[in-house]
Amino acid sequence: MFPARSNEMNMSALHSLIACHECDLLHRVQSLHYGERAKCSRCGALLYAKKRDSFEHTIILALASLIFFTLANFFPFMTFELNGRVQVSLLSTGVQEFFERDMWELGILVLCASIIFPALKILGMLYVLGPLEFNRRPWHAALVFRMVEHCRTWAMMDVYLLGVIVAVVKLSDLANLVPGVAIYSFVALIFTLAAADSALDTHMVWEKMEKIS
Repeated sequence: MFPARSNEMNMSALHSLIACHECDLLHRVQSLHYGERAKCSRCGALLYAKKRDSFEHTIILALASLIFFTLANFFPFMTFELNGRVQVSLLSTGVQEFFERDMWELGILVLCASIIFPALKILGMLYVLGPLEFNRRPWHAALVFRMVEHCRTWAMMDVYLLGVIVAVVKLSDLANLVPGVAIYSFVALIFTLAAADSALDTHMVWEKMEKIS
């Protein structure tokens, strides 16, 4: 009985520790008030912060992102007019062009960065945070939330938009380019996802998962 109790105490002690993402220094988790932040005593990096209404704000922003994502993928992105010829492009048109030219690596990279990873990130946040808001833990919540954390790095829609702006500037003297609904939705999607990342309290998510399980 004593070794089992000792193991439980060791596990409890481990759960109360957090490692700095920058320098790996271990800190004991302290309870914070809303608006307060915990920083590393060695390098000053942010460990975690207590954000007010984090779940509600993140869910609302994720739902807005889902709407903008749908508009960005199903409505015209750009209309190209040259000598009476009109060509309408979608967000996925660039990916199709890469595939048709046998540039599979670039096509897959653009597809993942501009469509797949943002979609996984949005759906993952809603899948995890929605049930947790009502004190229910979804199936494989920890695995899905880790995927959301990884998608933050690879969802590079701002880089894709920068490439579109460069192309528009170069082609503006040759043809008439008319922005579509999708490009405005895409810009709004970048801002709403960034706001969702800012509102999300990851430390609170893991805490609530542990309490419900």
